[in-house]
Amino acid sequence: MAQGVQDKVIAILAEQAVLDVADVSPDATLESLGIDSLGLVEAIFAIEEAFDISVPFNANDPTEGSFDISSVASIIAAVESLLAEQAA
Repeated sequence: MAQGVQDKVIAILAEQAVLDVADVSPDATLESLGIDSLGLVEAIFAIEEAFDISVPFNANDPTEGSFDISSVASIIAAVESLLAEQAA
């Protein structure tokens, strides 16, 4: 399932950044993709909807909390972690 999670997260982020999915690499940051705070919030909502999860995210302070948004790979890992918790 990990590849499916990665593909979906990258597709969501690519859509927010108005980029081709091939242009979104796991080591990219949201800043390098051109995703601003509004785009981040929209991406979080899209991730929640796509995976039927609740993301612990504070839009007023995105760096606070357990959901790591420092890179595409960290977002993928955080989503995988939330899915594993949900399945437990």
